[in-house]
Amino acid sequence: MTLRERLARATGPGEGRRGDWDFPGNEIEAPAALTPAAVLIGVVTHDRPTILLTRRTDTLRRHAGQIAFPGGRIDPGDADPTAAALREAHEEVALPPHAVDVIGMTDTYSTGTGYHIVPVIGLIAPNLPLVPAAGEVASIFEVPLDFVLDPVNHQLRQSEWQGRLRSYYVISWETHEIWGATAAMIVNLSRRLA
Repeated sequence: MTLRERLARATGPGEGRRGDWDFPGNEIEAPAALTPAAVLIGVVTHDRPTILLTRRTDTLRRHAGQIAFPGGRIDPGDADPTAAALREAHEEVALPPHAVDVIGMTDTYSTGTGYHIVPVIGLIAPNLPLVPAAGEVASIFEVPLDFVLDPVNHQLRQSEWQGRLRSYYVISWETHEIWGATAAMIVNLSRRLA
């Protein structure tokens, strides 16, 4: 089975975690209104495939310093979540939309900070000249796909957030700690592919 065929199995609605509040013991509630957003789960087609991630700058008002997929809110001019994910990836890391072989969308995920995220899966050729957007993206890096999909690397942690107990996933790789919504979307993808 090719990588494309394997990833295509993960598209469409699924049974994964649907939001930050969808963890046993979480004391947080879904926000009343959610902003539509989309991210690109970019799978780089090395011999050992990787996923493309960014670290947000420390100066951002929201989610500063966090590890994230390229993406953001869906604008009125975006035709659909795929168009939004490709636009955001172009803005954040200079990834040309035509350089992404879009496979489809996978389990949506909603955050306690008010976003309803549609993850779009796409294949990307290796060694593209990506450039982080100044003021928004501190760095761009790749993590082996087999590593992030392995349930052994999915840690469930708890901490207090806004005065309430919160459970969330963490995936630690080298010096990077992938957590929260990004880690949850990876865990959902892992379960879809299992």
